Amino acid sequence: MKNLKNLKKTNSSALNYPKGFNTIKPELGSGKYGCVDLANHYLTNIKKNSHLNAFLEVYKEETLSQAAALDVRIKSGEKVGRLAGLFIGLKDNICYKNHHVSASSKILEGFESLYSATVVERLLAEDAIVIGRLNCDEFAMGASNENSAYGPVLNASDNTKVSGGSSGGAAVAVQADMCCAALGSDTGGSIRQPAAFTGNYGMKPTYGRVSRYGLLSYASSFDQIGPVTSTIEDMALLMEVISGDDGMDATASEKPVETYASFSNIDKPCRIAYLENYVNADGVQTEIKDSTLEIVNKLREAGHIVDAVSFDLLDYLVPCYYVLTTAEASSNLSRYSGILYGYRSSNSTDLESTIKKSRSEGFGEEVKRRIMAGTFVLSSDYYDAYYSKAQKVRREIADQTKALFDKYDYVINPTTPTTAFELGGKITDPIAMYLADIFTVQAPLAGNPAISVPAGFDNKGMPFGVQVMTDLYREKQMFDFANYLTKEIIK
Repeated sequence: MKNLKNLKKTNSSALNYPKGFNTIKPELGSGKYGCVDLANHYLTNIKKNSHLNAFLEVYKEETLSQAAALDVRIKSGEKVGRLAGLFIGLKDNICYKNHHVSASSKILEGFESLYSATVVERLLAEDAIVIGRLNCDEFAMGASNENSAYGPVLNASDNTKVSGGSSGGAAVAVQADMCCAALGSDTGGSIRQPAAFTGNYGMKPTYGRVSRYGLLSYASSFDQIGPVTSTIEDMALLMEVISGDDGMDATASEKPVETYASFSNIDKPCRIAYLENYVNADGVQTEIKDSTLEIVNKLREAGHIVDAVSFDLLDYLVPCYYVLTTAEASSNLSRYSGILYGYRSSNSTDLESTIKKSRSEGFGEEVKRRIMAGTFVLSSDYYDAYYSKAQKVRREIADQTKALFDKYDYVINPTTPTTAFELGGKITDPIAMYLADIFTVQAPLAGNPAISVPAGFDNKGMPFGVQVMTDLYREKQMFDFANYLTKEIIK
């Protein structure tokens, strides 16, 4: 396994500030630098890395103004929020009042949000500064960030490779130090997969742990908002801030939020399963397989109980996921009609042509493909054959996943089968693209939390990750274990 410190920094920091909010924050107010200095640092990096296409919009004047105001408050000794000095980017499907949001789609061209998502309100309440809006696959549908109406996002480690998707802009913005952290959304792996491709931490919370209020929906029973960060400390802190019920999302849990950012030591043997049919699956890159097995061996040597387990439903995960998510997408995206807001075709002549032409011209090819697939599986002739059957398979997946956690504390496996692939390499083969999520879809199908932890690099210097999954609402234990992996096992 290659040590993480050996990564060649192709996009070095503009002013050589250390990455990670918990590293930066203690220096604020010390006279060494302030929020305006940090703002200029990130804005410089955004400009320098504009070719990566991570940002769709940069809130330059707002950022500098808010940073200056924070500096005054800090200098005066006024109490500031826990995230003062944290500059964060938002995936372009998270609403921010009086700012554009488009889900990287032409269908929402020019639309400004009338309210802020709960997660945004909670960030702002703790004095975080939103620095800009980040590119993504259109309506979060994709695994490479090549489906955006505004062009693909390039991987900062190798500009010929994809960023991963659908939260590719979020992952690359953190990778190239264009912001301290980012919020993305994860439906089938859309935070964890690009995080692995870019050497970041990426997390999907338990379904219901974070309110979806203000998130433009793709598949409502899957979608969850989560952070992309360069450190596990930042990840835990952000999750602590954004988690919890808000009274606006009926699916949000009322369970209390634990103190994720206060890590507990792993001081007793853990029961860990690794899914051997994931690790040994055809197409898993050699370096990823070897590194995962090396982590397994180090955990055993450290005294933990680690068993090889086979998850028999592996081959059903992706088909089940795409039947259900396309069905939900066909319903959720029916609201974009060209009538009330967003794109309206100039070629329309009446109500019917307005709807048909606006949707045909406004949506991209992948979105239209998924809407049609979803409409098909929901049709009266095929509902029982596809949608009903997929719901039963999902229940079986959830039950078998629960059975794993009746016996084990954690399940680990590679986050992705390969490192980032070539731009254009899978764009003409939807099935191959869908299979890029094969190791990440189990968690959203079952509702479990999962995190991708940076695990090393392949022989071309491209990063990859290992995924840790835990039982429902066990985020605190997951963060403790991810911190332990980072500090004691992977190093």
